[in-house]
This record gives sequence, C-alpha cells and structure tokens, in this order.
Amino acid sequence: MTDATLPPAAVDPQATARRRRVIAAVVHAALIAASIVMLYPLFWMVSASVRPEAEIFTSPSIWPSGISLDAYRRGWNGLQVSFGTFTWNSFVIAGLSVLGNVVSCSLAAYAFARLKFRGRNFWFAIMLGTLMIPYHVTLIPQYVLFLNLGWVDTFLPLVVPKFLAFDAFFIFLMVQFFRGIPRELDEAAMMDGCSPWRIYWKIMLPLSTPVLATAAIFSFIWTWDDFFGPLIYLNDMQNFTVQLGLRSFVDSSSESDWGGLFAMSTLSLVPVFFFFLFFQRLLIEGIATTGMKR
Repeated sequence: MTDATLPPAAVDPQATARRRRVIAAVVHAALIAASIVMLYPLFWMVSASVRPEAEIFTSPSIWPSGISLDAYRRGWNGLQVSFGTFTWNSFVIAGLSVLGNVVSCSLAAYAFARLKFRGRNFWFAIMLGTLMIPYHVTLIPQYVLFLNLGWVDTFLPLVVPKFLAFDAFFIFLMVQFFRGIPRELDEAAMMDGCSPWRIYWKIMLPLSTPVLATAAIFSFIWTWDDFFGPLIYLNDMQNFTVQLGLRSFVDSSSESDWGGLFAMSTLSLVPVFFFFLFFQRLLIEGIATTGMKR
C-alpha cells in the first residue's frame, strides 16, 4: 500500500526572502524611473532659469553649460511693477483665504455635525449639491454682483467669499472629522455649563488640528495657484498676483522674456513647497483620520 498523502515540500525561507528582495528592488526601480520622468519638467525649468538665454530652447539637457543669475535679476525688476509686489499680493490673498476658510468652514461644519436644527439634513444636501455646480455657471452673476458693489479691481471678490463658508469641500471634510469625535465630550461639557460656542472653541477646535491643517494647506495652494479668479477681477498691475505677473512675461505681440519667466516661476514654487513641507505631517494625519472612529 502507498500513503494516500505525501508530506508537503519544504519551503526554503532564504529563497523566499531573495524573491521578495528582487521584487522590492524592481518595484523601487520602476518608481524611481517614473519619478524622474515626472520631475524632469521641474528640473528643466530650474535649469533654464540659470542658463544663458540662447540655450533655453536649444538643449534638452538639464545640465547648463554655465550658471548665471541674470534671469532672476531681470525677472524681479523686468516689468513695470516689481515681482515683489506680486508676491506680496499673493501672500495677502492666500493668507486671508486660509483664515476665512478655516474659520467659516469649521463653524458651518460644527453646526452640521453637532447642532440640531430644523432642516439640517436638507441644507446639508443642498451644500453638497453645490459641489456639482461648475464655477463658470455662477461666474457672471458673481461678477455682476461684485461690479455693482464696486469691488472689481480689489482683493475683496477673492477674499470675502472665503469668510462666508464658500467652499463646500472643506465643510464636508470637517463634518466627517467632527462626526468621529465622541459626543460624550460634548455631553460632559454641557453638564459643566458650556455653551455650544464654548464647546466649539475649547473642545472641537483643539481636537481638529489635523483637518484644519489639511484645509489650510489646500486653501493656500489653490489660492496661490489660482489664475482665473485674479484674471477676472484684477485689472491694475499693482494688484496683480504671482500668476498674473508670470503671464506678463509672455507677450504674443513682442519679444518674451523666457529666462525671467522661468526664474520667477521657480521662485513662485518656494512658498508652496515650504508651506506643504511644514504642515506635511498634519496633512497626512488629517486625510488618514477623516471619517474614522477614534
């Protein structure tokens, strides 16, 4: 008689470990190659900002034959208004937008997540519905409104809506985070005599740092990179933002300063990079914990 069952073949742990190392090496090599391809335009732009003007479009290499900072000096003072003015305008608009979005959207989210009032679910659905409305549908009525208020060619059309809980995405993000905070904290605070406003200020906000940082980062980046809004509402070059200033380097009817454009484009990435780098940990934590029970 023969055995009905045979013992399973022994698994070589060393062979398995080698196979995993090979797979990991291949995956990392593929990711590195993809990263280089994706970052090549950025490296080329930085290289073009320090190379001579004649070599910008003649060589695809990212290694310049010589390094010159003349494009930065020319770009900073090459327009009618210094590029420092554009940078300051962008900082003012982005800073106020961050403050407005964090304050107003957190208040609206707290009301939807914690307070009980008639029609709460209906108004929450209406708020979510605004996410599906294209920006261009409301552009003309908003422009007519701001024109009648005398706000055109000022920062007000770009800043004031941020203080009115204008962005439904941030409200929804914060509502999901607030719902994950135990309600027992609210109940305990109410038993101690805290009002809804004090609960919001003393309990909800300190526990919501990750999601507030997430909203602040996205709000800053989106506002800093916004081109369409300033293009519609700002006419005077003294009020231009960085994005409108960069467009001014390219002139279809005359010679364009490509070196100055690439130099100022490189500088315009620095605030976004450091803002993201500073809040990176809170951003990842906020995205990872939104909507989860803690």
